[in-house]
Amino acid sequence: MPGNISCDTCAYYYYDEDYDGYICDMDIDEDDFVKLMQGNYKDCPYYTNGDEYRVVRHQM
Repeated sequence: MPGNISCDTCAYYYYDEDYDGYICDMDIDEDDFVKLMQGNYKDCPYYTNGDEYRVVRHQM
């Protein structure tokens, strides 16, 4: 994964029992996928933090 963002914390990254592994559930078009795999993006443009409690911890 390019940049500093980890797929492990992304809301679109989940365990799929059919594939027996983790996958990205974001609908990425082919051009963006190629750019992402070639490292043309500093960070994934589709990354969304999956931490539901991030805002609450920030307010504390």
